[in-house]
Amino acid sequence: MGNNAGDIRPRTDLRDRLYELLEHDHLPLSVGSRFVRMIVIVIVADVLSLILASVPELDARFGPVFTSIQVMADIVFGLEYLARLWSVAGHGPRKVSPLRDRLDYVFSALGIIDLCAFLPAVIVLVVGDHATLAVLGVLPFFKLIRYSPAMRSLLAAIQAERRALVGCLVILTGAVLLFASLLYAAERDVQPDRFGTIPQAMWWAIVTLGTVGYGDVVPVTPLGKIITVFAIVAGFAMIALPVAIISTAFADEIKRRDFVVTWGMLARVPLFAHLSAGEIADIMRLLRARTIEAHEVLVRRGDTASSMYFITAGEVEIELPAQHVRLADGAFFGEIALLHRTKRSGTVTALRKTRLLVLDAQDFHALIERMPALAAHVKKTAKARLAELGGDLAAAEIAEGVPHDDQPGG
Repeated sequence: MGNNAGDIRPRTDLRDRLYELLEHDHLPLSVGSRFVRMIVIVIVADVLSLILASVPELDARFGPVFTSIQVMADIVFGLEYLARLWSVAGHGPRKVSPLRDRLDYVFSALGIIDLCAFLPAVIVLVVGDHATLAVLGVLPFFKLIRYSPAMRSLLAAIQAERRALVGCLVILTGAVLLFASLLYAAERDVQPDRFGTIPQAMWWAIVTLGTVGYGDVVPVTPLGKIITVFAIVAGFAMIALPVAIISTAFADEIKRRDFVVTWGMLARVPLFAHLSAGEIADIMRLLRARTIEAHEVLVRRGDTASSMYFITAGEVEIELPAQHVRLADGAFFGEIALLHRTKRSGTVTALRKTRLLVLDAQDFHALIERMPALAAHVKKTAKARLAELGGDLAAAEIAEGVPHDDQPGG
């Protein structure tokens, strides 16, 4: 029994690590970001090879290369699909059973896209129908939805407004039937070959309401032209209505995603772990996100202390007069200089790409006055940091720093 448990645990750990790799966003230079970059390159290469293979001259010259790229892409997509199918067990939204988690993935929109990215192409490659393969070549492109926040937000916006969009489709169908019927009555005797039936008139109505106006079917009677004028005006509304719905929903989705991201970033900072949802929401309005690249200097020794920083992902190094200090995810710094209203005593440099939440000095002082528990935690951490570093981090600030001109010295 003990051996079975020992066998199960490593497998579970491997599944968890694989799920984290496949499903979670990662900072650049991480294994996850390199994996995403590789998948995107494979998608682009696969789609380009299928497009170029449709040119007879290029296919005759580079056909084996294109086929090799397509086979390689199908293998990569297939292995990725199987890895996602295996690792999703225990991580599904319902968490009922591993089988249920896997079925939820298989029948989800992203799961269907992942499957269609390789399975139809594999079948067609075996059959050898190049024309059909060219048509299926666009399917892997939709895998980019998984790796593009903007595309995911657009998909979520359409999903959220699906009822309103269906309503627009019903209205458009009614308008097509109305104007097609009117023009059928006005033009059927004059142009029986083009408006002899309502289905024939519906083609004109669709083109006109869509503001495309091919000109292949046009009315010739005065009444038909008057009806067309109203159809064109109605067409503007038909186009504007779904565009307005989708654009508004997309903007709301972007705001919601930014809110969720910022909330998740705050939740990773231990300083805020004990706060209520209302208090976190208050702090969110004060914080601003900032990203610094590897080896970029954030603050320099002697700079005015204008902000406090929270590391949500990444790592920085603080260069002090007598030592170097490294801080990573969940840590915060800059509070000592703000508490004592002094200059910076150290230079802070990013060791890798780092995401930060920035709290300006004015908001910092207002926040610790409004939240005594948070103020006590900040001061306790600052005191512990002083003791741990032998006073180097803040004693130098207090002794050598220059107080702000508009604030009393600390």
